Amino acid sequence: MLPQDPHILLSYVNTKLRDEYSCLDALCNGLEVGKSELVQKLNGAGYAYDPASNQFKPV
Repeated sequence: MLPQDPHILLSYVNTKLRDEYSCLDALCNGLEVGKSELVQKLNGAGYAYDPASNQFKPV
């Protein structure tokens, strides 16, 4: 289960992307989470996925 707080979620997801997953699709498949739901939650907190750096960054 993913953290519910958006800032803790950001830290968790970015750490997983840095250490374990090569892209957002791989992370979502590996953690069995919906990509659109994850992106929407982090977008709502002011972050967008940057595929070049494989991280969520402030918009």
